[in-house]
Formats: sequence, structure tokens, C-alpha cells
Amino acid sequence: MNNFKENYNKILEVFSSIRKREQFLKQKRKLKDIEIIAMNLTAEYMSIDSENQLFRILPESLKIKIERSVYNRRKRKLIFCN
Repeated sequence: MNNFKENYNKILEVFSSIRKREQFLKQKRKLKDIEIIAMNLTAEYMSIDSENQLFRILPESLKIKIERSVYNRRKRKLIFCN
């Protein structure tokens, strides 16, 4: 599978069935914490090394929900969940 969106949806579906909580931090955002984790796991699964490459292939539906700098900050805060 080479399509990021398909891989992301499958990982999010599996992760959602395992973890019932969608938010781990106490903030309300457009993109839920569980979606950030799924995005990070999808990038690792697809061997995407740099965030520059990730944001080039990221589907528009996800790209409009989060900026690159916000993604980095939230990813660092959620490291305990991976």
C-alpha cells in the first residue's frame, strides 16, 4: 500500500478499537490526539523519514487541520502514547 490516507485510516481504526480515549491532553483541537499518533505511526510504517516529506504527501483533508509547527509540538508532548 502506497496511499497515505488508506494506511492512516486503517491504523486509526485499529488504534481507536484498542484505545477508547481520543484525547490524552486536556486541550480541544481540530485534530484529535489519537489522530496525531495515527499520523505518526503511518509515517513510520511508510518509512517517511522527514516531516518535510510527510507534509508533501499528506492529504489535503489532514493538512488543513494542522500546521507543521503545531504537529511537531503536539508530537513531542504525546511521545508517551507511542
